[in-house]
Amino acid sequence: MIVIYIAMAVGLAWFFELQATTTVIFVRHAEKVLEPADDPDPGLSEAGQRRAAELARQLVDADVVAGVDAIYSTSFRRTEETVQPVAAALSLPITSYDASNTETIMDEIVKKHKGKIILVVGHSNTIPALIGNMGASKKVPPIEEGEYDNI
Repeated sequence: MIVIYIAMAVGLAWFFELQATTTVIFVRHAEKVLEPADDPDPGLSEAGQRRAAELARQLVDADVVAGVDAIYSTSFRRTEETVQPVAAALSLPITSYDASNTETIMDEIVKKHKGKIILVVGHSNTIPALIGNMGASKKVPPIEEGEYDNI
């Protein structure tokens, strides 16, 4: 009889593990400094810093079970600075990823953080591909260069 209960418990645990929902929040980096124009790695402008602070306020104060569990960012200053307030508020490290390999990174994120809430910050030219690689529509509309406030 005990063996049956153990088998049922293992079966239920396996079933619920399969049903775990992973939530990925995609964010384009906030407004970057435009001067000097030849800077290959600009940080955030004042407007971008305000937007990053608001992102942190929204994600930290939004009590979604336990909140964001992991943060992924490209290694550019503007993406790291966008999520730094969230990382600091939640005491989470920022994991860097290669923006040119969107398929591999999404597979890794889903496998490593199954059932968790993940924040992924990227760029206007990478976020649509990242979303598409999650199994969503491949027809994600492009993000314009100066577009920072479209959800």
